[in-house]
Amino acid sequence: MITTSKAKRGSATALLVLFLAASMAAIIVLKAATDRVVRTKVAGSSIIYIPSGKFLKYATFGYRDLAADLIYLWAIQYYGTPTIDDRFTHLDHIFAIINELDPRYQDPYEVGAMIAIQEARDAPTAFAILDRGAANNPDQWIYPFDAGHIALMTLKDYPLAEKYFEQCMKIPGAPDFVERLRANAIFKKGDLKTSWDTWLDIYNRAADERTKKIASNHLYNIKATIDRSAIEEAVVRFRERFGHFPADLDALARTGLIREVPKDLDGKDYLYDPATGSVKTAISPWKR
Repeated sequence: MITTSKAKRGSATALLVLFLAASMAAIIVLKAATDRVVRTKVAGSSIIYIPSGKFLKYATFGYRDLAADLIYLWAIQYYGTPTIDDRFTHLDHIFAIINELDPRYQDPYEVGAMIAIQEARDAPTAFAILDRGAANNPDQWIYPFDAGHIALMTLKDYPLAEKYFEQCMKIPGAPDFVERLRANAIFKKGDLKTSWDTWLDIYNRAADERTKKIASNHLYNIKATIDRSAIEEAVVRFRERFGHFPADLDALARTGLIREVPKDLDGKDYLYDPATGSVKTAISPWKR
């Protein structure tokens, strides 16, 4: 009696799984058919509307993970079809459905953000997907890291990159190099004092010579940036006063435009070109 009841439940479950799989397969087939329809004949034929993930959570009868897998596989195929010219219009909506169905499903967050930034050139959508990943998976550092990388390398939005890297650093397991990326973002946004303090702290806490060398090179670059700015500003004032560039940097000190000529972090003189008034280091910070 008990065995028969269990067998019936098992058969019902198997039939339900087959029904859901068949339904999703039918949707995919129908989707493929609409993709072949000429765009001028049926406006909006590039996508079949899929309701929100909140609705689908109940419509899948508890098989949310399966539904998330199937929609994700469909999305990969859909967004990999370049002939669908407006395929990115509902990008955030589609991946929000997957995220809602299975918040701990890791890959769709990263892949969705990658499609958004590399294919759609849509940074707000990339950040929206990664922010959902971070909210749904607060123990995973990869999402704020990816967002920081986009802000730093693609958008050149250094304050935003700093914010994301700082968020990433607070998550257990985040790599040590994230702190260095944050320090670099601080430098690039122009906050030289904070950048100096940050790199100096990294240098003092470094557990290996490689990290010390990296921090030392950045400190060298920061000091050179500060010194060059001061020297070149004094050179401009000298030219305004005397009508020509100074013959050497010592002339700046002799005329009181600077207190003394600074040296680089290694104690070496900066190279000065009296024909152009330009100043540079004797060696690249990265070749010391």
